[in-house]
Amino acid sequence: MEIWINPRCGKCRTALGALNDAGVEYTVRRYLEDPPTAAELAKVLERLGLEPWDITRIDEQAAKDLGMKDWPREAGERDRWIVAMADHPILIQRPIITADDGHAIVARTPDALKSVLP
Repeated sequence: MEIWINPRCGKCRTALGALNDAGVEYTVRRYLEDPPTAAELAKVLERLGLEPWDITRIDEQAAKDLGMKDWPREAGERDRWIVAMADHPILIQRPIITADDGHAIVARTPDALKSVLP
């Protein structure tokens, strides 16, 4: 399993603690230092069953600078959103956990986090 984190994020630290407490083996990806490519983001979105606008931190300054609140949220605009997140990884919601079984979640709630724990 892999977890994408920002070490300064409280939800990320909570998720890491839960993974450690459960004895789960995982790798950490500090996605601000090692940003995912647009192709990686597209694959993770597919695993999450979400659209890019569902995991975009729209209140970040980069999103405001790009005017993303006004961007259409439709299939034809998917790639535009994904490229923006790849170019500005701060826009990616966190933490994201991808499990070896193909399951992926945005682990912001205790229930979501429990779904990947043994």
